[in-house]
Amino acid sequence: MDLALLTELNVERQARRAALLLTDTATGTQRLLKAAALADDPQAEALAAFLRSGKSGTVELDGRTLFVTVHNPPVRLVLIGAVHISQALAPMARIAGLDVTVIDPRTAFASPERFAGVTVLAEWPDEVLARQKLDAHTAVALLTHDPKIDDQALIAALRAECFYIGALGSRKTHAARRSRMQAQGFDEAALARIHAPIGLDIGAVSPPEIAASVLGEIILALRKKPLRLEAAT
Repeated sequence: MDLALLTELNVERQARRAALLLTDTATGTQRLLKAAALADDPQAEALAAFLRSGKSGTVELDGRTLFVTVHNPPVRLVLIGAVHISQALAPMARIAGLDVTVIDPRTAFASPERFAGVTVLAEWPDEVLARQKLDAHTAVALLTHDPKIDDQALIAALRAECFYIGALGSRKTHAARRSRMQAQGFDEAALARIHAPIGLDIGAVSPPEIAASVLGEIILALRKKPLRLEAAT
């Protein structure tokens, strides 16, 4: 790879921005397509599928065969609340390849013993997220049922470009949450980004079932694949 191209790619990777390296298999020529510039590319529709899937591969474009190398940042999952759902969700998410962090200021809950192999931070969300910025490759799940804890993270997530924001609670709880966020200045477009009640509607009852529904919804948002019913419609 050309040194200038490699340098440009490393800048994107260090900034946690996605990019595609396009290599002409016949000539070996390469170009870097940054995710931010994808919409303006004439082959945007075909190339966007590689970013969604996260898998590299070949594609035929304009009579040329290109090998598309995907450079997506590691997907992060921030769990707000070291609760039973988080205990079930964290190992599931790790198996799915997500980098998991649990945040909860309540030291009785946020202990490494309850979350083996997962980063657990017994701090207030605003303190953590001030130094660990959220981005478009981060999912946030709000699970404490406590506005004093959840709302701090929700405000940060709404201000960022998180690909998924989910919040636990009933429709009544979410209505109150929406009112608090409106008071913070967020409009309807911003509030529509919140998945609430959290998780796919699979009739989940127990913490592990809810965790499975949340992980499914996160993967759905990550891959941007319509549900079978939506696709049929």
